[in-house]
Amino acid sequence: MVDTPGAEASRPIDGLSFEEALQELEGIVRELEGGQGKLEKAVAQYERGAALRRHCETLLAEAEQKVQAIVDSAAGPTLRDAG
Repeated sequence: MVDTPGAEASRPIDGLSFEEALQELEGIVRELEGGQGKLEKAVAQYERGAALRRHCETLLAEAEQKVQAIVDSAAGPTLRDAG
C-alpha cells in the first residue's frame, strides 16, 4: 500500500485487488465519519468510496460465480437445479 497521503485516490480502482479496495474504502469511511475535512474533499471521497464499493461488489460476485462453478462441477447436478 502507498504511504503518501491522498496517493490512494490517484490509483485506478480497476487495478485494485479486493483487499486493497476494501482497505481504502475503510479509510475513507473513517475520514468521513470524523467529519473534519472540507466539503469538496468529503464529496470527492464519497464518490471514490462509492466506486470502490461497486468494485468490491463486482469482485465478490465474480468470486461467488467461480465458487459456484466449482461446487456444481464437483457435485454434479443438485436438487435446486431440478426445479
